[in-house]
Amino acid sequence: MTQLGQSITRLDARAKVTGAALFPGDVNIPGQLWMKVLFARRPHARIKRLDISKAQAAPGVVYVFTARDVPVNEFGLGSKDAPVLNNDEIRWVGEKVALVVAETERQAEHARDLIEVEYEDLPPITDPREAMKPGAYQVHPAYPGNIIKHIPIRKGDIAQGFAQADVIVESEYHTPYQEHAYLQPEAGVAYIDEAGRVTVVVGGQWTHEDQEQIAHALNLPLEQVRVIYPNVGGAFGGREDMSVQIILALAAYKLRRPVKIIWSREESIIGHHKRHPMWIKHKLGATREGKLVAAQIELISDAGPYMYTSPKVLGNAAFGATGPYEIPNVHVDAYTVTTHNIVTGAFRGFGAPQAHFAAETQINKLAEKLGMDPVELRLKNVLREGSLLSTQTPLPGGPVSLPQVVQRCAEEFGWRARRQGERETRRQGGAQHATRITGVGFACALKNIGFSFGYQENATATVELYGGAEIEKVIVHHAAAEVGQGTHTALAQIAAAALGVPIEKIEMIVSDTAQTENAGSVSASRMTYIGGNAVKGACELALKKWQDEERPAIATYKYLAPKTTNYDPETGKAKPNLAYGYVAQAVEVEVDTETGFVRVVRVTCVDDVGKAVNPQMIEGQIEGGVVQAQGWTIQENFQTKDGHVLTPNLSTYLIPGILDVPEKVDSVILEYPDSDGPWGVRGMAEMPFIPVAPAIIAAVHDATGVWFDEFPLTPWRVLDALRRK
Repeated sequence: MTQLGQSITRLDARAKVTGAALFPGDVNIPGQLWMKVLFARRPHARIKRLDISKAQAAPGVVYVFTARDVPVNEFGLGSKDAPVLNNDEIRWVGEKVALVVAETERQAEHARDLIEVEYEDLPPITDPREAMKPGAYQVHPAYPGNIIKHIPIRKGDIAQGFAQADVIVESEYHTPYQEHAYLQPEAGVAYIDEAGRVTVVVGGQWTHEDQEQIAHALNLPLEQVRVIYPNVGGAFGGREDMSVQIILALAAYKLRRPVKIIWSREESIIGHHKRHPMWIKHKLGATREGKLVAAQIELISDAGPYMYTSPKVLGNAAFGATGPYEIPNVHVDAYTVTTHNIVTGAFRGFGAPQAHFAAETQINKLAEKLGMDPVELRLKNVLREGSLLSTQTPLPGGPVSLPQVVQRCAEEFGWRARRQGERETRRQGGAQHATRITGVGFACALKNIGFSFGYQENATATVELYGGAEIEKVIVHHAAAEVGQGTHTALAQIAAAALGVPIEKIEMIVSDTAQTENAGSVSASRMTYIGGNAVKGACELALKKWQDEERPAIATYKYLAPKTTNYDPETGKAKPNLAYGYVAQAVEVEVDTETGFVRVVRVTCVDDVGKAVNPQMIEGQIEGGVVQAQGWTIQENFQTKDGHVLTPNLSTYLIPGILDVPEKVDSVILEYPDSDGPWGVRGMAEMPFIPVAPAIIAAVHDATGVWFDEFPLTPWRVLDALRRK
């Protein structure tokens, strides 16, 4: 029997290793046409003239689409505030102006370059802090004052809190963009299926949301649109919003022929959203004994010109701005603001990495000012059972294991011995003349599971049982996207455990709106928890039918999670999330003082996952999350100027390679079961990312004595800081 907790081989492993697995770019249909997109490549402009005549007359061209061809020319996940094709005011470089569909990809590309567009270039607003000022240019008519959302959080008496403080730390932080850099650029094919449905085979994170947005733009009933996800080459939140889904569907619907597209890496980088840059002012007060008493924070995020998921990301950032600590007096103002920069949206951590970078660096600075060990300071203040969040409500979901997670991380890393060893080496002058010096750093975090903030998390699954005297075959219908993280394997393990059958009897029908019910997005660390509850519930209902001699036994179950509440518009009071996961990290870095190069030597990452469904997949998530966050912190330097992207390919936007990976990542899995998760499962995929940046920054400070309030820690930034010191 397959039991939870076994590191079984992933269901898709053999197909991916042998090359048999098909990704959207691998899918071909006889008679397919090819599409190319004309991007505006201007941050702010007005279209004065658009002439497609030369393109339409070019060899092989079947049709050139413009805004007039879109039945309902709008889309958006949070608000349908963006045009599918733009024929008016351009608001960012990735606006789509026209689509060329031709018999071959080369013909489509040639014709695209024949389209004539006369633009009136306009001054872009690229600093959200300037965009908030009275009289600033209105980026989007839907957002007066260029503010999409403002979240205030008020707890206690902030003035009284700081009056009680013996030590106050004030800092201003800036976190950068990050490109998702998934292996597979945006690609797909659309066609009319045997039932007459517009069918889109594409990579994404939420089949039913893609279906809804396509149906809306094409003005079709939902049942006339079908979305299928084959294998998806990574996502990390970057496929949450629309890229090629609607335009493929539009072309196939209008032309009644299959249409295919594959974006280049450059098109991918300018054409989809990025992690939000944030500017954070953070004031933190504590008693001389190290008890936190007050935090005042202003957080501003750059949304680009459209909403996408910015309010949801802001909600997480506002919540995470105080870190994983109980603070009696809190004053937070969080804003997401429109600009003419590249659009921003979901990325692993969903606002938590930016907020925790500031909160955790403040804690490390406070520890230094108090002359206290950073771990000791954390253990005095981390959230525990019954602690009140900044939203004035306690944490839900079973044991709040932050104290155990922090303590275990310090023990596994050998924190006290290593820290004392580093200090003793420096005291004796051993590192004074060395060009390579080492340091250690610590950080911790909590991460919500699911979107929540008033949205009732849910997922639906259907299970079919076949056989005679015993169950011989199980079919699980589930819409969860498999974007590389192992979701389908985890859900199959949950089904096998719920039914008491070997996993070899489980057959998965997944990620197809025609064969599965809505399971929500594969994001927010939610699917094993939410989708797992749906599968478990469907299995239990089907098993009861089976035991009542019903053959085959078929059952559908919709899991509805405990309700949450959104922020009160004046005080921020809320029960924001249904469950949380907890993580702590300790890192060792080496800094080359001659070159400015920072190398991560070792990382210890401790995660409370509730129940480890597949430990090896969890270790993969930890290692991948650490390396991805290391890239954001040290190497990845997404550059823009006046709204233009200066790093549109992977030769200028550098992501970690094999030689950049830490020498050792110690993955430590703790299991404190969540009261509502299936068998106690907590979501965990985002957790390992969140504490990496503040832990590395603390370790570099430990080595060099320099605090970095912004990153990435490129060699020239490190050298400049060392010289100024």
